[in-house]
Amino acid sequence: MAGKESPGNYWKATKAQQDFTWIVKANDRAYHEQFQKRYACCMKKKKYAGNSIKTAKYNVLTFLPLNLYEQFHRLANLYFLHVILLQAIPEISTLPWFALLFPISILLGIRGIRDLIDDIARHRSDGEINSRPCEILTGERFCKKQWQDIQVGDVVCLRKDSFVPADLLLLSSSEPSSLCYVETMDIDGETNLKYRQALLITHQELANVENMVTFDGKVTCEEPNSRLHNFIGTLEWRGETYPLDSEQILLRGCRIRNTEVCYGLVIYAGSDSKIMKNCGKIKLKKTKLNRLMDRIVLLISLVLILTSFGLAVGSGLYVTKFRQEHSYLSAFYTNTSPAKHAFYAFWGFIILLSFVLPMAMLITFEFIYLVNSCFINWDLDMYYMPKDTPAKARSTSLNDQLGQIQYIFSDKTGTLTQNVMTFKKCCIDGKIYGSNKRSDGIPVEALLSWNKHWVSKLEFYDPLLMSTIQQDESPILREFLRLLALCHTVMVEEKNSQLIYQAASPDEEALVTAARNMGYVFLSRTQDTVTISELGKERTYKVLALLDFNSTRKRMSILVRDPEGLIKLYTKGADTVILERLHSDPSSEAYTVKALNRFAEETLRTLCLASKEVEEKEFAQWSKKHHAASVLLQNRAQELDKVYEEIERDLQLLGATAIEDKLQEGVPETIHLLKRGGMKVWVLTGDKQETAVNIGFASQLLSDDMTILGETEICEILKTSSNSDSSLAGSGEALFGCDTPQHFQGSFIRDKMALVVSGDFLDKILHASGEEQEKRKQSAWEWFRSCRAKAKRDPRDTVEEAFVELAAACQAVICCRVTPKQKALIVQMVKRHKNVIALAIGDGANDVNMIKTADIGVGISGQEGMQAVQCSDYALAQFRYLQQLLFVHGRWSYLRICKFLRYFFYKTFAGMMVQIWFAFYTGFTAQPLLEGWFLALYNVFYTSYPVLCMGMFEQDVSAKKSLKFPELYKAGQKDLLFNFRTFCLAFIQGSFVSLASFYIALWACEDKAGTRIIGDYQSFAMIIATSAILTVTVEIILEVKFWTIYSILAVLLSLILYCLFSYATQSFHAYRTAPTVFQFPDASKNALTDPTALLVILLSVTVNTIPSLTIRFLHSITVPRTMLEMAQARDLQTKPSTVELTSHFQRNSHWQRSSYAFSHKAGYGDLISKGASLRSKGPQVHGQLNGLHHTLLPGKDGSVAGDDVASGHNVTAQQNFLPC
Repeated sequence: MAGKESPGNYWKATKAQQDFTWIVKANDRAYHEQFQKRYACCMKKKKYAGNSIKTAKYNVLTFLPLNLYEQFHRLANLYFLHVILLQAIPEISTLPWFALLFPISILLGIRGIRDLIDDIARHRSDGEINSRPCEILTGERFCKKQWQDIQVGDVVCLRKDSFVPADLLLLSSSEPSSLCYVETMDIDGETNLKYRQALLITHQELANVENMVTFDGKVTCEEPNSRLHNFIGTLEWRGETYPLDSEQILLRGCRIRNTEVCYGLVIYAGSDSKIMKNCGKIKLKKTKLNRLMDRIVLLISLVLILTSFGLAVGSGLYVTKFRQEHSYLSAFYTNTSPAKHAFYAFWGFIILLSFVLPMAMLITFEFIYLVNSCFINWDLDMYYMPKDTPAKARSTSLNDQLGQIQYIFSDKTGTLTQNVMTFKKCCIDGKIYGSNKRSDGIPVEALLSWNKHWVSKLEFYDPLLMSTIQQDESPILREFLRLLALCHTVMVEEKNSQLIYQAASPDEEALVTAARNMGYVFLSRTQDTVTISELGKERTYKVLALLDFNSTRKRMSILVRDPEGLIKLYTKGADTVILERLHSDPSSEAYTVKALNRFAEETLRTLCLASKEVEEKEFAQWSKKHHAASVLLQNRAQELDKVYEEIERDLQLLGATAIEDKLQEGVPETIHLLKRGGMKVWVLTGDKQETAVNIGFASQLLSDDMTILGETEICEILKTSSNSDSSLAGSGEALFGCDTPQHFQGSFIRDKMALVVSGDFLDKILHASGEEQEKRKQSAWEWFRSCRAKAKRDPRDTVEEAFVELAAACQAVICCRVTPKQKALIVQMVKRHKNVIALAIGDGANDVNMIKTADIGVGISGQEGMQAVQCSDYALAQFRYLQQLLFVHGRWSYLRICKFLRYFFYKTFAGMMVQIWFAFYTGFTAQPLLEGWFLALYNVFYTSYPVLCMGMFEQDVSAKKSLKFPELYKAGQKDLLFNFRTFCLAFIQGSFVSLASFYIALWACEDKAGTRIIGDYQSFAMIIATSAILTVTVEIILEVKFWTIYSILAVLLSLILYCLFSYATQSFHAYRTAPTVFQFPDASKNALTDPTALLVILLSVTVNTIPSLTIRFLHSITVPRTMLEMAQARDLQTKPSTVELTSHFQRNSHWQRSSYAFSHKAGYGDLISKGASLRSKGPQVHGQLNGLHHTLLPGKDGSVAGDDVASGHNVTAQQNFLPC
């Protein structure tokens, strides 16, 4: 099956683990219940897990302790807990108990409630899954029970469209040969059907319930593991041993399709099932700003510790000086020394200054992320109405990083294209059809009324072709359509008098459906016959051999005997293999090659069709060879390929087909905007090189004025540049056959370049990355030893770095024929060497690794299932919505978070650093200046709502202008809005505000008393506190650019809450109730009713605001306005020309177009020829193409030189060329 691990790696992993100790006895629960295994210290549990699953983390008893344990794993929370514990010590406590406990309780409460809501949802999901109905063999009949009742060794019955409840060994089914068709969308994201087949012995012997009751087979297999595509075991029954592999296993999470009933033996249940073993912990992604925040928080903590230490030293020195000057008070200090006093002061300052580390910022931070995620979910501009699919922010902590993307790694099929294959054109006997013109306005229904099987959704129609078909006078046309109807592995079933095709790939279905619409209808098949309707006449062909497709052959053939008794071979495949197997007919081949060029201009996926008549004598001889090769036990596939080669020669070319995989709407415009926004776009696809390049031109990723570097050109550049660095020669020759540089000469870097490479070429470059991943699987000590053993840098790392430098100099990169693992390694390689923010976008299961590796993963809910979406951070319905996600929501989120962080740090420093200045006037005694309630509520209520609204609603330009001027996005890529410099400026501004507020109030209140001025300590504190509140409020009024009603209400609410809470906490009633808690009775009333105090506050606010206003004014007159600058840049740009679809390859002796790929796996033909009716759809497997030659364009008329056509038969000799 596709996706299997190599046998060597698999057996190595198998040997490393103690596999083959898992023994399952059918219908014997008592046997399995006696085994236990140790899982923690002396605690044991059952070896064989039940089928009940549990993905929830908490229950009623464990929620509180476990959630608190998890939350205190955060460094900031642990720091505050440490301070609170210190605060409980009377000797060093400087603040009321509630000052820190109140805000951290709110923080823990909000996060706890969020975790509780998430866990309740998980509990509900677990309950729904565990209570699903199933049928278990109990006694002598199948009884209806729930999934959670299933145990290992049970025999279960599954019906059509039901989910598989556990990992089962398929015993039998209602289908021929006990086939079972399954859909694995929930496992690998693929919607195509796959087949499983029971052992012959169980198929024959377990055909009824009575036999299943007596079934006592024993399965010996590997221990539960996460390898989805591998299984090895044996079945022992009635003295015989039968081998088992993954072809007999139904995995939990699959869905039974097109099979009325099947029976299975439970091998792994519940948490032991393979899908549950793959539900590992998701890697936590952190944004660039979050990582910077961690460093800033650590820096603030260190500065606070050093500041506290410095103030503690000052406290000790002050005590020493005080004792010397006031020796008559020595009796009061007999029990304390200056050092002890300094020690207590140190911890007192640690507690007092802990408010400089803004705890409330962490609460507001998460709320802003959540709201911005909701804005993404609610955006109607990203709502896809045809499928009722909105955008979905699956992660709520990465929004700001959407505004800093530098590299985009995109899949092609299903992401840039629609992955809906339509038959668009064909070339038959040198004539091209596919005009799609209607005749005289007559409806197509009337024109095709003669064909009762035509499909209403008709994409292909050509009046001339239809007329020629109905005349039935062209033998080549007849053979062409017969080939489409006969040479395939499509299965058919009839529902409501309609033929339903089940194809292994969308390409196959498009071809067979096209033949059906043209009167050649595939009706049915048996083990050795295929029945079709030819213009209303049923004809049955006897299948003599089905020469199946594989990735090496890149073609498939069918050998049939027609009703007249003639033996005919029909072959279809890539033109690189079909054209070289034709008998000499230059004229017909030349016209078809021209047609292929023309199809290439339109980015269509092509396929060549050929046939020949086989003599009886030739077939008899070939049949003997075929039978001899088919019964070989060793090298069977290789020998069969040789036999196939003998008959697939001297073919007559019938023509070519062209299938379109359309670009999604808005892809060219989106890529153009992304490039203007400073993002590099890489396309990573498993498709062929020429197809991907043509899609690149159609999507405006590539342009005609670009220099496209192929593999040969890359090596030439590396080889020429390496002359300046001879030390790299060895490594370059080892990998490329040419020298490799560390740096490139400027002459090789052009303004517009694109790079096109294949997976084989990347294998050499990514070799180092693969080794690095293997090292991660080693133990830490082994990895450390291996690192020390390398005295010199690995040359492969230099090669990798050189390639990344070259690729980074290109405007676009296309990587073709890459595997899912290579996609992830490419993303990892660029991130490691360029230290950039990467976004990966894809729609299939093969994109999951890439999505998980990137900083931001975006899943497209397309035609290949939901696996990519389930593993993504953001889900979109169309690629074009990426511009709205990045340029609008991403840029806004980055702007909001940056302004939020800068302002929050500023207001925290402005309000809290007065404690430091006050210490110089209190003998460094760590006495708090501000009221305890003010400290507790300053960042929670008094100043939080305006900055919260700014973090949720702030905009510098509208969404329309954000898309009109994508150049604005570059600010996030360059970290301009918040960085270490911005933090330092916020620190300086906040420190200035605190200094000014403190010393202006000190100047007004120092050594003064009377009715005209308030000079007491509490009034002094309230003047400073009110000055700080008003100053930071004025600052945010200046900071906000986009005002909403919520922003206005937030400012008013903050001031109102300050007044209300001050009145409540400073009332005499509260003081009499708890004098130690409410220590500032009537302080605000005394201070703020004095006119002089109000003038002092006004003076402080004015002095604090003037520098900010001055800087803003100077900035506005000295720095050009951003929007004006962007508008001028836009006016200077030339309007991008519409991309003309032209072939960007020169057809020559070693480059043949082959953009069609059989997209199903090998093996289907063999299954059909055995008589087991196939309905499976497998994963796409594309044929391999040659590398890019150069970028010279042929003429727009699509003409092909005669020598080019004549040299078409030299393809094989050139296919295995090396990159250099």
